[in-house]
Amino acid sequence: MLRYLCIVAAVAQLIAFSQAETPAYIKQCRRDDPKLGDCISAGLEHLRPYLASGIPEIELPSVEPFKMDSLALQLTEGPQGYKITLKNMEAFGASNYQVKSLKLGENGGEPFKATIFMPKLKIEAKYTSSGVLLIIPASGGGEFHAIFDGVNAELTGKTSLRGKYLHVDSLSLVLDVDKVNMSISRAFNNNRILLEATNLFLRDNSQIVLEAMQAQLQKKLATEFGKLANQLLKNVPVDQFYVN
Repeated sequence: MLRYLCIVAAVAQLIAFSQAETPAYIKQCRRDDPKLGDCISAGLEHLRPYLASGIPEIELPSVEPFKMDSLALQLTEGPQGYKITLKNMEAFGASNYQVKSLKLGENGGEPFKATIFMPKLKIEAKYTSSGVLLIIPASGGGEFHAIFDGVNAELTGKTSLRGKYLHVDSLSLVLDVDKVNMSISRAFNNNRILLEATNLFLRDNSQIVLEAMQAQLQKKLATEFGKLANQLLKNVPVDQFYVN
């Protein structure tokens, strides 16, 4: 009798699962679609407004702003080299993305590749600095601002199936930025000379500063993107991404 009841319960669970309503934030595709990559790309773009507002039922936070912890940059060399540390970083505009290309991994072990385009990313952070800048001692702290125009993110990653859920096992990211503008404010007790000297340096050397932060920024973005993806994937069985 107990065995019979267990079988009935298992069948009931399967029926309930099969009848589970697909979440509104999921755009389903057909497994046999010859343009499956295009459908999944459309599904990623379908997610944009949900990523912007967050999805409370699966504890997925809003990506506006997209938060990171800290970056430490050595911008000039020597014992008095100019160093900047950025903390409490917030990026705005990450949800306004376009999927430019997507190549799915094959045979279960090959990596997937995607190119994501973001027209503009605005970054705000707290910063502290030390060292000498343009022959002027420039130790202090304040607000850091950056605008990245024309951002292409090349993503490469691997996934695996864990039970009935997909999981992103690894993710790497390479950024290509068309134009960048950086500045600071509320620094050095509003000492005009230091503020102007620092902003002159940042204005004339924004690409150099970006190159200095590139490796750390790419690693942190890949880690945070991976966390977001897995927070979504662990709450949606892989079968719900497909019709039939």
